[in-house]
Amino acid sequence: MHTVAVLALDQVIPFDLTAAIDTFGWTRLPDGSEPYRVRVCAPTAEVTAAAGAFTVRAHHGLDALTEAGTVIVPGVADPRIPPAPEVTRALRTAAANGTRIASICVGAFALAATGLLNGLRATTHWTAARALAETYPEVAVDPNVLYVDNGQFLTSAGAAAAMDMCLHMIRRDHGSAVAAQTARMCVMPLEREGGQAQFIPHALPAAPAGATLEPLLAWLEDQCARDLTLDEIASRAGMSTRTLNRRFREQTGTTPLQWLHRTRVRRAQYLLENTTHPVEHIATRTGFGSPTAFRDRFRKVVGTSPQAYRRAFRGAH
Repeated sequence: MHTVAVLALDQVIPFDLTAAIDTFGWTRLPDGSEPYRVRVCAPTAEVTAAAGAFTVRAHHGLDALTEAGTVIVPGVADPRIPPAPEVTRALRTAAANGTRIASICVGAFALAATGLLNGLRATTHWTAARALAETYPEVAVDPNVLYVDNGQFLTSAGAAAAMDMCLHMIRRDHGSAVAAQTARMCVMPLEREGGQAQFIPHALPAAPAGATLEPLLAWLEDQCARDLTLDEIASRAGMSTRTLNRRFREQTGTTPLQWLHRTRVRRAQYLLENTTHPVEHIATRTGFGSPTAFRDRFRKVVGTSPQAYRRAFRGAH
């Protein structure tokens, strides 16, 4: 079982703390077993949550970080205060052992203080991005993304983005089906666009519950392997193409053909992760018509080639 150590420092932000605990805690494998053991760790037996909301009692000390496969560093109320030397040492020791370390929101400050992010791209909450860049100039701060995956070290923006990051790690560890089930248990989309194009799939824009386009979207998903035209989609909807485009933008934020392309890409991602079908076969099954068109569209949406994507995610199964 993979141990996830959530590091609670004094004045920890409650939402950051629970985002990590809940996401990994809800994860189940197809046989119902729990792949993650979540432990709350702290330098002292108790720490106070931000704004004095409550007191966190930690059953594990900093030594548990070296035994974990993943360490999560939530944010604190005042990230400008550097972590205690023993916290920095514990994080560096865990990193030297190959432990995966991820920060949530302004937890990036504590992670940056260790020097582990030097020379790497990282993110944090947009309101703190300038301060992070000024305090740690060796870190390439990108305030425009939800999260960044550097392999061993990951950083995320706010707590909601942290759940996207956690789902991304679960997907890396156990594949898309397990991550999707975890997302359903957390009542959230599987993943939003993270910003690191190589490995972050783009989420499909969803219509609001009860939206008039819901039946059409269901039909499009069933028909996505076909070479549909905008005229055919409009005919199915009983609208003009102009009205259809307007309704689509109102309810999903995108156009019918863009929505269809993203549906196809997501199906292709699933097949790349869970089958050994050649790219040519996947191109046909997902309605791209030709391998060349498939590769071009996949790279535009995901940011990398189908083969590179498969290498990244097939190894996690």
